[in-house]
Amino acid sequence: MADVQDFTALQGTEPVHHAVSSSDPLKNEADLDYEMRHNALAAIDNAKFGWFHVKACMVVGVGFFTDSYDIFAINLCSLIMGYVYYADATGDAANTTPTKIDMWVKGATQLGCIIGQFGFGYLADRLGRKRIYGVELIIIIVCTLGGSFAGMTARGLSVYWVLFIWRFILGIGIGGDYPVSAIITSEFATTKNRGAMIAAVFAMQGFGIVAAAIVAIVVLACFKGAVDGDQLMLDYVWRIIMGLGVVPGLVALYFRLTIPETPRYTLDVEKNTQRAAADVHKTLGHKVADESVERVCVADKPTWTEFYHHFKHWRNLRVLVGTTVTWFALDVAFYGINLNSSIILQAIGFAGKGSPYKVLLKTAAGNIILNLLGTMPGYWVTVFTIDKLGRRTIQFIGFTVLLVLFCILGFGYHKILDKSVAGFVVLFTLAQFFQNFGPNTTTFIIPAEAFPTRFRSTCHGISAACGKVGAVVAQLGFFQLKDRGGKNAFIPQLIQIFALFMLVGLVFTWFVPETKGKSLEELSEGENARE
Repeated sequence: MADVQDFTALQGTEPVHHAVSSSDPLKNEADLDYEMRHNALAAIDNAKFGWFHVKACMVVGVGFFTDSYDIFAINLCSLIMGYVYYADATGDAANTTPTKIDMWVKGATQLGCIIGQFGFGYLADRLGRKRIYGVELIIIIVCTLGGSFAGMTARGLSVYWVLFIWRFILGIGIGGDYPVSAIITSEFATTKNRGAMIAAVFAMQGFGIVAAAIVAIVVLACFKGAVDGDQLMLDYVWRIIMGLGVVPGLVALYFRLTIPETPRYTLDVEKNTQRAAADVHKTLGHKVADESVERVCVADKPTWTEFYHHFKHWRNLRVLVGTTVTWFALDVAFYGINLNSSIILQAIGFAGKGSPYKVLLKTAAGNIILNLLGTMPGYWVTVFTIDKLGRRTIQFIGFTVLLVLFCILGFGYHKILDKSVAGFVVLFTLAQFFQNFGPNTTTFIIPAEAFPTRFRSTCHGISAACGKVGAVVAQLGFFQLKDRGGKNAFIPQLIQIFALFMLVGLVFTWFVPETKGKSLEELSEGENARE
């Protein structure tokens, strides 16, 4: 087959003027472009880890902090809203958001994520990373504020459905953050530390989850007297908890809007070697060329035709199949296993009856403990080991251990709970640890490295969207099955199903390449060479 570059004739973009060095008149423009490109990429790949890399991780990571805060905060807010909008209900329905309403309010964000991941993934390849970076954060900020002011409409649309609309659009912004943030981090990172940088950005989700619970505790404490006197005062509490999610986003917005275009996109898509060299010099302090002679270069935007011709070859398609199926399989279990969180909270003494203030306070504190036990350690063990062990190795370890743990929990569910609740807690915590020191992190990292620059963001968006389809299956599908035959009666069978999905993820991990220690160009050229 013809090389990917053969399809650039399909483009019809306007030329862009820039300059190249004329220090050696014997060199033609192609030689100079090649030299500048080589020097620019070498400067990025071999740079010492410095302040620019730390700043990039912070700017990108704050977005993931905000994402996870917003996603986790709705769990607490929905619980609080039950005490406000169903305070007059009777029996078991009192002070509780109905199951189906709760399910759709929480699932709205995941549905929006699917659209955002695919849409922003494509746009970042078509328009450029810089041109759309920050747009997703603006959506998140606006919708977080909108959701916190949700109320009954004039025509009778309930507060829950108004919140559903805001959360759905919020999900589009959160979904857009996945591919764009991952790709920007990947394309600015050094080869040696690329895995750790992307993993550190993703690990900010753990801090966001804990922060949401801490904010809930603080706000509840501030309203303790008011809530004890009138539980309807909780209406202020959930709105404040949700609304405070905009603070980190506002802090990061300016830096996202002013971040430079990644040199790799400038080189491989815009074909602007002079600007790429200037950006490398500005961000890393490496001067890679002396620009002096004006010339014309034509931007070469990717098309779906080119995408098709690249991925019609199985050797290329298998990587995309691997990243999509493994992410889907992981998210089914990742979101489904949390159906057991109420059992865990009860086991460690952080659930039960009492005043609204005490119940909500215990729930928030219990979730902090759960995340500190398994989730946070898993994220950061990955950060410190991924560039040594490798992405595929950690993914293999994670899926294998999760397969074993889910088989034990699923087939021995009642026996374990009857004989040792502590043992159940330990197994659940281990599952959380190996989800994050495993496929939850690696399925995010590998798509940001394994594809050519021209399709990298699109492929990451497709992979992430498939993952969120798995989340929707768990939250909107399996959630309704858990009470089949009685309250929580079907959970053992669901965990057995999760074990099957871990087996699927383990098998399809063979489809993805090991990206450790390889430059993005080595990985891309390896794909092109196979054509």
